[in-house]
Amino acid sequence: MASFKIEGGHLLSGEIRPQGAKNEALQVICATLLTSDAVTIRNIPNIRDVNNLIQLLKDIGVKVEKSGDNAFTFQADALNMTFLESDEFVEKCAQLRGSVMMIGPLLARMGKAVIAKPGGDKIGRRRLDTHFLGFQKLGAKFHQIPDRNVYEIGAKRLKGNYMLLDEASVTGTANIIMAATMAEGTTTIYNAACEPYVQQLCNMLCRMGAKMSGIGSNLLTIEGVKTLHGTEHTLLPDMIEVGSFIGMAAMCGDGVRIKDCSLKDLGIIPDAFRRLGVKVEEDGDDLYIPRQKHYVVDSFIDGTIMTLADAPWPGLTPDLLSVLIVVATQARGSVLFHQKMFESRLFFVDRLIDMGAQIILCDPHRAVVVGHDRQRQLRSSRMSSPDIRAGIALLIAAMSANGTSLISNIEQIDRGYENIEHRLNALGAKITRVP
Repeated sequence: MASFKIEGGHLLSGEIRPQGAKNEALQVICATLLTSDAVTIRNIPNIRDVNNLIQLLKDIGVKVEKSGDNAFTFQADALNMTFLESDEFVEKCAQLRGSVMMIGPLLARMGKAVIAKPGGDKIGRRRLDTHFLGFQKLGAKFHQIPDRNVYEIGAKRLKGNYMLLDEASVTGTANIIMAATMAEGTTTIYNAACEPYVQQLCNMLCRMGAKMSGIGSNLLTIEGVKTLHGTEHTLLPDMIEVGSFIGMAAMCGDGVRIKDCSLKDLGIIPDAFRRLGVKVEEDGDDLYIPRQKHYVVDSFIDGTIMTLADAPWPGLTPDLLSVLIVVATQARGSVLFHQKMFESRLFFVDRLIDMGAQIILCDPHRAVVVGHDRQRQLRSSRMSSPDIRAGIALLIAAMSANGTSLISNIEQIDRGYENIEHRLNALGAKITRVP
């Protein structure tokens, strides 16, 4: 495993541009399985999770050609479905959570798929029931293979149906949408996730010939078609990376401009940082975060303590709570964070407490942060990255800390952030990758 050696206390300044959206990439790359025509996707981030998914598509016979910087053309005209029955396929799926997004397209076009337990962050229980219940509503049948710990799923022809999702799962919604595009008849999905990434997927599918309405709402209607054709698609900038850069600029910035953010697709992310007192200025499609000696946490109108909680879109994404917690450690004031979705995601705050942060972990879902108001710097530490988002939060903490820190297991950070140390060093950080 590699590590990051971080010399803290250096101010960041200059411009940085966010990568393409990781979560969108995993969805739209899998959508290329829905057609035998070529599909070109631009602004694909060069990160571990995306690269592993592209390799997995190659393994099942998809032709992949690099057609420019961060651009690839995919053509799934000769799929090797027998590879899905191999132990190698099951092993690769177990290392990549994004592999679950292949099920909907394969089921729609080929009539069968294999489900292995997918990998990903160890942040608590991440059930897949929404995916499976949706496929069953479309007429798919499951068959367990106990000795391989996998399920085979199949249907001669999926049939449209009405479904009320048990939760507004982003990946579950995307998977069901892709399956329903080629189902017979009309599918209605209520309580659908409506994140910008899901909207991007829907718009791409419509350009491929799909018929749907309600894009951007929680009620989608999809009229199945027999075939889809090729298209071109460009990914949004990654909203989680934009939020991460806002956090870095707040903690240790001397004036940082985040270029080409697609502000209309950021939702309440900038306002979440503003509630912590961080100045976030909009300039065209850029964000500028000036240097602040102090930032003061807002309170509610009735004077009660500020609470930030995750929620389905257009609420606050859970992927940024880790970064917001770190930013709050140097604010003036106190904040209650409520992480509702995952029961293990807040455990990383133990590392921040070791660095001198004043945090009370109330339970696995809630933490109170009492800010230092920059009166005391965090101190350097040796730590390990438990998941992608906690990893970037610990990196921000280390960059603002007094002394030199070491973060191990940075492969977790590499899963979601492209070439992160070089991009931050260009702003003035001192980060070294240690084998």
